[in-house]
Parts: sequence; structure tokens; C-alpha cells
Amino acid sequence: MSETQVVYYKRRNTELLLVLTASILGIGGWLLTHLNRDGSIPVSAWWMFVAWLAICVGAHLIVRWRIPYADPVILPSVLTLNGLGLSMIHRIDVGWDPPTDAVTMQLIWTILGVLLFAAVLIRLRDYRLLQGLSYVLFLIGMAFLLLPLVPGLASANNAANGSQIWIEVFGHSFQPAEIAKIVLTLAFASYLTENRDLLQLAGRQVLGFHLPRLRDLIPIGVMWGAALVVLVFENDLGTSLLFYGLFVMMLFVATSQIRWVVIGVGAFVIAAGVVGRAAPHVATRVSSWLDPFSDFERNYQIIAAQYGMAWGGLFGRGWGQGRPGLTPVASSDFISAAITEELGVAGLMAVLTIYLLMVSRSLRIGLTSTDVFGKLLACGFSFVFALQIFAIIGGVTRLLPLTGLTTPFMSQGGSSLVANWLIVAILLQVSHQARRPVSTLEASAPVEPIADDATAVIGRRGER
Repeated sequence: MSETQVVYYKRRNTELLLVLTASILGIGGWLLTHLNRDGSIPVSAWWMFVAWLAICVGAHLIVRWRIPYADPVILPSVLTLNGLGLSMIHRIDVGWDPPTDAVTMQLIWTILGVLLFAAVLIRLRDYRLLQGLSYVLFLIGMAFLLLPLVPGLASANNAANGSQIWIEVFGHSFQPAEIAKIVLTLAFASYLTENRDLLQLAGRQVLGFHLPRLRDLIPIGVMWGAALVVLVFENDLGTSLLFYGLFVMMLFVATSQIRWVVIGVGAFVIAAGVVGRAAPHVATRVSSWLDPFSDFERNYQIIAAQYGMAWGGLFGRGWGQGRPGLTPVASSDFISAAITEELGVAGLMAVLTIYLLMVSRSLRIGLTSTDVFGKLLACGFSFVFALQIFAIIGGVTRLLPLTGLTTPFMSQGGSSLVANWLIVAILLQVSHQARRPVSTLEASAPVEPIADDATAVIGRRGER
């Protein structure tokens, strides 16, 4: 039976067009804010427009140069979200009297994130070099995750936010869990690549249910324990859910066995019952979710956000015409509420559609990747984004208890923004490796060009 090699088009010109559109959307929010509030555009704003356009085009040129076969949709999606976040942070800044300037620092963090994004694409020739260090990476990731518990490193932000998740580094606050999510995803992907056969096949059948060996339960037990430590001692529900859910979902992808989901969810339910009684902050989050008006002072943030989104209605008040600053910390935890107030439910749905597009394209990278490590890595990072988006926007809209996670690429905060740009760099590296043509030494098969990433060709390269 003959082989068929699938060749993807580069589509860099398509990406450039989408990147320019993304830059215009970000600049448009800035312009409309000043036109609606002041009737004019300040002269000092033009340097910001030039800087943002240079960032967008520069990121595209790095991709065109280093990884020309990478997915053409993910980078424009990220730039759209980042640009909208910058515009909304600036809009909240000008709403204060006197105006603040948090957006300048956010732009600096964006530049740093894009520079690190470029450095990864230039220096990391093959993402598979990261494979094989599962235990070392796991220890490093756990050290980052638990770093806020080290005496003397706590930041003043911990008292302000109610969670022990920040450390102080050279006078600047930093959230080490953002680095931990990258390192632990690499560790999980490496470990599951090496042990997926044992996790799939080892164990006994009892009443039709495939029971794993006790030794195979150790990793999920370790992550369960780490999630409990973060929840109880760092007072951070969102981070504990993110890392535990990430491992369980990657375990399911690696083995395709529902038993791991059953075991993971069962362990979570047990922990929720125990911790819900022992840790009062968990019960507080649940009561604030179910009945925020039971304590107006304590739940003022979520109440103000609800009123703001209701005032925005279906199509919003318009850029610069709402009052999102009335919600405490609107530029970070509650930036999606600010978006809804000024752009309406329709605007929030548009933002969620961009997130959905980004996550679906990231999952497609996992499907098209030709090696197990690449598949798990892409799926893991996709789950990181999906879980964060679901948890934080679900919390802001009261679909879920509020977790305090950041809204990827939009929320104010340097550690989250830089970490997410690093994730995008690795995702695009995996995409480039999956989409680029096989060399003539590797394949003597006929070539079948295709116009897009049709899932029907997944896994066909080299299959007999």
C-alpha cells in the first residue's frame, strides 16, 4: 500500500493579514475610549500605537523567519486578546481622578513576553529536547508552586488578595505558579510519554473495571496532595484546581481510559468534602457564589461586577462610557466584567469566541503532532488555557465560585502575561514540527498538498 505525505501551506501572508487586523482592534479600543470621553485623541497616544504595531509585526516576522509552518491563527488570536486587554486597562486608568498609568507597565510586560517568545523560537530548535527530564522538571515545578510558603519571600500582595501566592523579587511581586504551570506541563507530558503503556495495560480486571496498580496511583496521589497543600496553606482555590485538573486531563489523553477520570474526580470529591469543613475560606467562596448579598461588604467586588454587566446589557455602554472602575481590581481579576459593561454580552461572547478559537487550534496541534510528547504537550497547554478561561470567567459571571485566576493575555499582571507568551512559543514550535514537510531522505511517498489543517490527515504520515 502506497504512502501519502501531507504537506501544509505556510500561510504566513494569511497570518500577517490577521495580525494587522488584531493590531487595529487593540488600537481601536484605545481611540474610541478617548473619542467618546474627550472628543479628541491625545498627541502622546501615538507612540503607544506605533509601539503596539511594532510588537505585532515583530512577533509575526519572528514566526515567519524561524517557524514558517506554524499554525497561522494562534498568534493573531493572542495579539487580539493582548491588545484588547491593554485598551481596557488604559480605559480603566483614565476613569480615575487623577488618571493612573498601569497600562504602561502592562505594555512593558508585553514587550518582555514577546522578547522571550522570540528567544524561545530562536534558541529552541526542537521541543523534544525537553523530553526525558520528567522527575527533575516535576521537582522544579513543585518548588515554584510551593515557593510562596517559604518564610521571608511573601509579598504584600498576599494580604491584599487574601491568597498566599505572591513572592517579592527585587522589590517586584511575582507569582511563581505561572512558571510552575509551564514546568509541570512539561514534566507531565514527559512522564506520561514514558509510562503511558504501563498506565494503559497494567492492573487487574475486577467486575469489569480495570483497576490500576498501587504504584501507578502514586503520581495522581502526589498531585492530589500538592493541590490540597496549595488550597489549605496558600488559600488559593484556582491554582489547586488548575494543576490537579491539568494532570487528570493529560492522564486521560495519554491513556484514553475513563478510569483515570473516575479516580481523579472521586479523589477530588473526597478532598472537597474534607477541606470544605476544615478550611473556612472554601466555604466562604461557596457562600459568596450562592448568595453574595448575604455579606455586602465582603462580596462587594462580585456584586459591583454583576451590576456593571447588567448595566452594559446586550451591546454595552461603549468604550469609555461605562464605569468599570467601580469594581475593585477591575483591570486584573474582573477585566471580563469591564469588557461586558462597555462592549456588552455580545462583546464578551466575541472575546470567548477568540479564546475558543485559540484553544481549538491548540488542540488541533496536538492531534496533528506526529510524536506522543508533542501531542501531550500541546493538549496540556490547551487545557491550561481552557481551565483558566472557564474558571475565571465562570467565576466573574457567577457560573462557578470565584477562583482568582487571571484572564489569559488580558488581565493586568506581568508574571501571567510573560508565562502565557512562553506557552504560545512552545505551542507554535510543536505546530511547526507537525506541519513542516518531511525531508526527501525520510519520505519517498507522493505528495498531496492541502489547503488547511484537515483533521482527516491526522496521523497518516508514514502509516502503512
